[in-house]
Amino acid sequence: MSDDIKQTQEVKAKRTAKNSVFLDLFQDKKNLLKLYQTLHPEDKETTEDTLDIVTIDNVLTDNLYNDLGVMVGNNRLLLLLEAQSSWTVNILIRILLYLAQSYHEYFERTSQSLYKSTKVKMPKPELYIIYTGNKGRKPENISLSQEFFDGSDIDIEVKARIIFESDTEDIINQYIIFCKVFDEQRKLYGMTEQTVKETIRICKDRNILKEYLVSREVEVVTIMMSLFDDEQIMRTYWKDMENTLSYKLAYKKDRETAERMIKDRELSLEKIARYVPSLSMDELKEIEAEVMQIV
Repeated sequence: MSDDIKQTQEVKAKRTAKNSVFLDLFQDKKNLLKLYQTLHPEDKETTEDTLDIVTIDNVLTDNLYNDLGVMVGNNRLLLLLEAQSSWTVNILIRILLYLAQSYHEYFERTSQSLYKSTKVKMPKPELYIIYTGNKGRKPENISLSQEFFDGSDIDIEVKARIIFESDTEDIINQYIIFCKVFDEQRKLYGMTEQTVKETIRICKDRNILKEYLVSREVEVVTIMMSLFDDEQIMRTYWKDMENTLSYKLAYKKDRETAERMIKDRELSLEKIARYVPSLSMDELKEIEAEVMQIV
């Protein structure tokens, strides 16, 4: 078997591997409560039964499968948007759209009408971004007005708190460390099954998400693996786009060449066709008719 065929058949890790684990990890109400308690250690009353996942899919064209929305009773709405290791303030726009859609669905679930005179009841939002890259000089809070409007007083505002790696042992920090271990192994072994298995082994040895990884190791491996990962799909998409663009440029160049040659009147259309392979004889005749009209 050739190396090319072997490489094609090799199972690759999903580009969204860390995000998939993020959602799977907090589908478990026990872990979800740990996450909430990390953000609100002062709250001793909230239980697993008072937490509801309200994650929204397909809000944007690229889908929001990597974001976790949590309703805490009827009073507080937590939105946790996992930003991976790529820093972008554009996530504030995602938060804005996500929040609007979350409230829309909330009003429908609670049978509240925005067209009646009675003031609706709505939960207070808390907006977080879990950043798995290096903190550097990045701010701990970002806002729509500061990032997009130079701090101007605008009619709508979105503020989010950034959660970075810390020295704590809470479940959020363990997830961030899990992501960093994954990145380290990916640099060594690429997007392969070995990367996934080494990540799980190292994290279990270091007591990082150990209980989760031990109980759901098979599922985690399955989640993180795919024959056709998102990255490969994007590469194919852009390759197709490049091919389309190349064809359009070649067609434009051949058309311009044909127009010049027809104006010179030195060659027949049959001979011109040899120099402009992307144009059919019918197209050459149309170009000839256009040129003759101008002349």
